[in-house]
Amino acid sequence: MSPFLKPSMIKKIIQVLILAILAMPVWGQTTEKLKSSTLDFIQSLEEPQRDSVFISFPDSARTQWTNLPLGLAPRAGLRYGDLSESSKIAFHKVLSSIFSSQGYLKTFAIMQVDDILHELFEIQFQQGKVNERSMEFIRKLNWDYGNYYLAIAGNPENEAIWGLKFEGHHISINLTVAGDQFTMTPLFFGSDPAVVEATQYAGLRPLSKEEDYGFWLINALDESQKAKATLSEKVPGDIITSPDRPQWLEEFQGIKGSELNEGQQKILHYLIEEYIGNLDHQKAGEYLAKLHARGMSEVYFAWIGSYEPMKPHYYIVHSPDFLIEYDNVGFLDNANHIHSIWREKGNDFGEDILKKHRMEHKHE
Repeated sequence: MSPFLKPSMIKKIIQVLILAILAMPVWGQTTEKLKSSTLDFIQSLEEPQRDSVFISFPDSARTQWTNLPLGLAPRAGLRYGDLSESSKIAFHKVLSSIFSSQGYLKTFAIMQVDDILHELFEIQFQQGKVNERSMEFIRKLNWDYGNYYLAIAGNPENEAIWGLKFEGHHISINLTVAGDQFTMTPLFFGSDPAVVEATQYAGLRPLSKEEDYGFWLINALDESQKAKATLSEKVPGDIITSPDRPQWLEEFQGIKGSELNEGQQKILHYLIEEYIGNLDHQKAGEYLAKLHARGMSEVYFAWIGSYEPMKPHYYIVHSPDFLIEYDNVGFLDNANHIHSIWREKGNDFGEDILKKHRMEHKHE
């Protein structure tokens, strides 16, 4: 490289090279794999189940999401617990084609925690810590490993535009495919309890690094940085972009990446990678390339609440391209209930890729 190039020019060249690599098809996770595994799953279903699993692509059920348990929010589609063993195996292959092993195992750990949560309340009921009226309400929430629903929007066999939704308590997975492009936002993961404190599963933490890296970063800041990153508001009772609120935040708050030193930026990068890394490595690579092309300087980090675990706390990681929210609240001072979400700006339920696909194929 010429010794006469200025550092700013070198940086610009590197950014262009990253974007060029990003544009190469070899870096893009192919939708053929997603389509193939989904069709195999459909073929594994019995005829009545095939009728139940499909919704039309324009159906509002595709773009409505919630993390509430089934007892509070019925879902469209097919109940996971009603699948045969062969269909469950086929569906696991669908999810393992969407996610990395990290994201795949988190999904089923969260589902397992629903059974554990039910067991924990039954134990408290037997100990007289929960009264009968409360227990009756809790049972009607239908916490259960099997109470998650999957729906296929459109038909991947003969349609270029289709989607898949898998949703239940503390999970909302939203795949949208348009030709050879796909998105996975919004992607919601939660866990109640965040750390299991009783039963044979004591110690289980499905979303451990989301919490640990957040504390690592806020406590790595010096006092002036911490003051800038910490917002004065009360810890939200839920993520701010929850289903009944605006789905994107326009205002950047907290401390900017350019105000962090190199070590602190690395921790912030680890935190972002934990969310992006839930996706299959090729798709995660696309998002990381975008992050590196823009640079860490435009990423904001904000914190609300305690700097110690098991007390209410919240953080947000926000850039012009993506949004991460994490919230850990609970009863009284025992914060042990996580909600988290990953969003790509303008692409919730495939908004951008659908617009692009329709523009490119408007004469067909």
